Amino acid sequence: MKRSRILAAAVAASTLVALAGCSSSGSGDGKTIKVAYQDFGSDLIDTFMKGVKKDYEAANKGEKVTLVPIKAAENDYYTKLSLMNRSASTAPDVLYEDTFLIRSDAQAGYLEPLDSYVKKWDDWSQFFDNAKDAGKGDDGKIYGVSLGTDTRGLWYNKDIFAKAGLPTDWKPKTWADVLDAAKTIKAKVPDVTPINIFSGKAGGEASSMQGFEMLLYGASKDGLYDASSSKWITGSKAFTDSLDVIKDVYTKDLGPSQEITSDTNYQNIVGSQLIPQGKLAINLDGSWLSNNWQETGATPWPEWNKVMGVAAMPTQNGDDPGSISMSGGWTLSVGSKSKAKDAAFKFVSLATDREHSLDFDVKLSQIPVRKDVASDSAYTGANPTSAFFSSLVAVTKFRPATPDYSKISNGIQVAMESVMTGQQSPAEAAKAYDDTVVGIVGKDKTKAE
Repeated sequence: MKRSRILAAAVAASTLVALAGCSSSGSGDGKTIKVAYQDFGSDLIDTFMKGVKKDYEAANKGEKVTLVPIKAAENDYYTKLSLMNRSASTAPDVLYEDTFLIRSDAQAGYLEPLDSYVKKWDDWSQFFDNAKDAGKGDDGKIYGVSLGTDTRGLWYNKDIFAKAGLPTDWKPKTWADVLDAAKTIKAKVPDVTPINIFSGKAGGEASSMQGFEMLLYGASKDGLYDASSSKWITGSKAFTDSLDVIKDVYTKDLGPSQEITSDTNYQNIVGSQLIPQGKLAINLDGSWLSNNWQETGATPWPEWNKVMGVAAMPTQNGDDPGSISMSGGWTLSVGSKSKAKDAAFKFVSLATDREHSLDFDVKLSQIPVRKDVASDSAYTGANPTSAFFSSLVAVTKFRPATPDYSKISNGIQVAMESVMTGQQSPAEAAKAYDDTVVGIVGKDKTKAE
């Protein structure tokens, strides 16, 4: 793992140098803005950004947009974006930001407050309040405009379920139901991987959010963080119970091989290879997953809606509300070092207007954050799973929106990996995580359960 981190840092550093070399074509002239975003897996984000660039330049004669697609998996993307933001010569004017990074990046001084812009923007009234909150920093100011949000649940292959004698209208009520189905598949259909729950360092934030937190928040009211006391939770039985599930999946050969889970392409292997090839029975994942299989996706798969079923992830023992989801999403922000902030916000407002938001939400299988898009028949009729995943908003949870979260998330991934590889028991890994949290935030900002 040490070697992979060194390599990631080296690649990130080389990216910084390369970007520095082309900085003269960016924000330095005040008429050209640089837009940085993750371009990894499918080309859907890249296509979307190219469309916004074309429309922006057509509407603003003499102004140009330089797109800076960053080809990197999640954790490496965050590292590279952070490196770019440290220097005025490489910092982008517009940043594609995961919502969980907003507070830490705002605190670091990378992002420009947008309150004065959104106050004069008529479209701002179309955004749901929770979408507005997703772009807020610790100081209550707006630092990002949401493009879309998401929910998470269980995707399952109905053909494999039929072979295993399991119901194709599967509705698990407890964690035990999910694991029992995986064990049945292992016994009855041994040539497929029974279940994927993202886990370990290579999975990055997917391991923390799609994997671990989908378990933890189904076993605990507060999960990672007690918002009422502003304290991180330690000594949690639910945390250890969640690691027990990871142990069952990965030490009993129910999950993907270590070769796959240690690959930085882990998410793409699952969505673009294992599932469409019929090699994975159950996948705990996001509402956007089917965009891989659309005609414009990375792996077009016309039969996906006939083969794949969706089910809500149950709470640990079926306790209220019975199911659980986690939500996040992506925003567009303006860089604090930009010399063309007005132009940068013009790009942000264009990319998140009704027309472009509809395009983004449909093609990337996102849940709308604009009221006018959510009610548009062009959205509601675009994807057969849209209604199901939108219904999970009623039971969804959000990651703690604090600057410390990204470091805590890394601690979760370390705990998961130590359990899935057999290096530590769930109890030992939970204790190591608790120590990590105390080291990050201090004893006075933790609360023992």
